Amino acid sequence: MSAPAAPRRRVLLVLLLLTCTLNFADRAVFSALAQTIKADLLLTDLQLGLLQGLVFAALYALAGLPIGLLAERFSRKRIIASCTVIWSLATAATGMAGSFAALAASRLGVGMGEAGFVPPTASLVADIAPREKRASTFALVMLGTPIGTLLGAMLAGHIALLWHWRTAFLLFALPGFVVAGLLLLLAPEPERGRYDAGTKGGKAPPVGEFLREVAGNPTLLCVIAGGSLAGFGMTSISQFLAVFLARTHHLGVREAAANFGLISGLAITFGLIVGSFGTDWLARRDARWPAWGAAFGLTLAPPIYWLAFHAASLGAAFALLLAAGAFLLLFYGPTTGMIQNLLPTRMRASGVALYTLLYTLVGSGLGPVFVGFVSDRAARAAYAGQYGVDCPAGMPAHGAGEAIAAACRQASAQGLQSALSLAVLVFFAAALCFLAAAPGLRRIAQTRA
Repeated sequence: MSAPAAPRRRVLLVLLLLTCTLNFADRAVFSALAQTIKADLLLTDLQLGLLQGLVFAALYALAGLPIGLLAERFSRKRIIASCTVIWSLATAATGMAGSFAALAASRLGVGMGEAGFVPPTASLVADIAPREKRASTFALVMLGTPIGTLLGAMLAGHIALLWHWRTAFLLFALPGFVVAGLLLLLAPEPERGRYDAGTKGGKAPPVGEFLREVAGNPTLLCVIAGGSLAGFGMTSISQFLAVFLARTHHLGVREAAANFGLISGLAITFGLIVGSFGTDWLARRDARWPAWGAAFGLTLAPPIYWLAFHAASLGAAFALLLAAGAFLLLFYGPTTGMIQNLLPTRMRASGVALYTLLYTLVGSGLGPVFVGFVSDRAARAAYAGQYGVDCPAGMPAHGAGEAIAAACRQASAQGLQSALSLAVLVFFAAALCFLAAAPGLRRIAQTRA
């Protein structure tokens, strides 16, 4: 199959952007409404962390690598469309859940469906863009991340205030079915390896050959490790940011969701554009820049986040969280671009799937669980009385006086503040991994020149 003409490539990019937007909008709805769901179903912070972390990540991680392997062999647009339908059905199920167990089952379904987006998408992008433009082209698709996060958070807050948090999930499930149909009808399936000399067509290699290729490439291993560790801190923050704003700065559901959406959307936009387009441009002069740029942002983010978590005013916290998030997200686009450029054509979807698996297990799986676990225990330590009796699930007990209710809220806020402050320290370790990868990027670029 030949490469699609320019208009059809643009159609593909637009449809992938729309799919990415819905992917992250569905996630943002849960993050934005987490405090409301917690209060309605009396969930602990650990349970919130499990729902947004390990429960969601379990099938996301387990399904990601098999889907990546399938994407080396079958139509990538059909895989993406099928998975979009799956996560849309699971999003609707989230809105009908009445217990922690039902929420967990629906989040498993969301994770399984959303696992089918990034690996085949990265493979498609590599076949419509030359290697020096892959990070920036992928960044155009991933601009759906800030768009989806902003729209998901802000609309979810309004919908929950007007109707109910359940209504938000039901409404956000509907567009996925439409976009899945458009992918099947309008999106082209480009020829594999068009921009890589001598690699067009061919059969997908066995799984063992792929694993040997990865294991024998220390530069690739460092990039994957750095991105996975960065994901631990990034997901910890993103899944609890609206909860933090609501507790610490006493915001209602709509205000917390709106601030979360603005901070996340603006920070991701800046990080994606500067990190991807900037390092693509700088890499023409020195191939180490994608790794250097990621390390730079990851080193600056932790101290700014610490100041943000301890800021006295909402305005100061907003500005600091925005700056920290922008620096943090410098790693996101270049990481996928480096993985694509470090692997042969028929291993790219599998490589991104492997990265997604580790990123999900370490980041999405363990990060929010760590924050929820530490938050519950730090809140208990910050409370002078019997926290479990006076503040079940972190909420004031029914009929509690104003003094006890205020003490519960204060302890709950302090617990989350402490947990988030610890989680961001992982960014320093991630930066070291990217710095370790930088020399290998230059050596590989010189051998291919």
